[in-house]
Amino acid sequence: MAGRIGWKTAAATTAATVLAGSGAGTASWAAYRLLMTQAGIARGVIGRDTSKPPEADGLYTAGCGAPQPWRAGLRAQTHLMIFGDSTAAGVGCLTADEVLGVRLARGLADATGQRIRLSTKAISGATSKGLAGQVDAMFVAGPPPDAAVILIGANDITKKHSIGASARRLSAAVARLRRAESVVVVGTCPNLGTVGAIPQPLRTVVQSWSVRLAKAQTAATLAAGGRPVAMGHLLAPDFLAAPELLFAADGFHPSAAGYELAATQLLPPLLAALHESTPASGPRTRDVDSIRTRE
Repeated sequence: MAGRIGWKTAAATTAATVLAGSGAGTASWAAYRLLMTQAGIARGVIGRDTSKPPEADGLYTAGCGAPQPWRAGLRAQTHLMIFGDSTAAGVGCLTADEVLGVRLARGLADATGQRIRLSTKAISGATSKGLAGQVDAMFVAGPPPDAAVILIGANDITKKHSIGASARRLSAAVARLRRAESVVVVGTCPNLGTVGAIPQPLRTVVQSWSVRLAKAQTAATLAAGGRPVAMGHLLAPDFLAAPELLFAADGFHPSAAGYELAATQLLPPLLAALHESTPASGPRTRDVDSIRTRE
């Protein structure tokens, strides 16, 4: 999700959408002003989160108290890499143990007994346009991961990017990772109708956009060979029922409990994808320095 939301653009486009077919003049201008006012209120409540997510990367083993910092010469049986926006990076978390990637790495280590390397390429504020650069950075840094998790979409909505174009950009990133023999799990766009800081009727409109984008992302991910997880559909009831527990202090990003809930939805498909990709001879053990970068 974004550190600061592009509500001015969203509100202006919303006004045009809501008022299409209605009479112009005073009523249209009043509705536009209402939506712009609501956008300003939401922006003021949510503000701009400039905090840096906790450092979470490293080598995780079952039951480890803290990860081992990654360095040349270490070996990992599974390399997990996280791509996407601020929720993928862990904005809203106070400690590394709360970060979604860490929860997934620990879950993989506990379930498989393997040594799991966690790497994060996600950037706060990223949209689907930024996925190509994140994948490029992955290829520059070293060999592709065994598993990639992507969380993207909220910023595409708040910045009102084309749903079709956003889905195509996601599909391209998934396809590149799949060609590199990484399994890919995509957490699709969250349901922004759960964000109470967005007033009505603006919240209803962004909810509709986010649901439409999530559906397009699901189709795009499947077409590219990835596994979509409908995060908005799966998590919205809980976030609506307990916003004070599941949202961070900014009212926009998940809290530690919110990230824990998200991990419970992502871990099973991630385990299933890795199980299906593991050759009969057993899991791969990767020495990052000894494997050539593939694209």
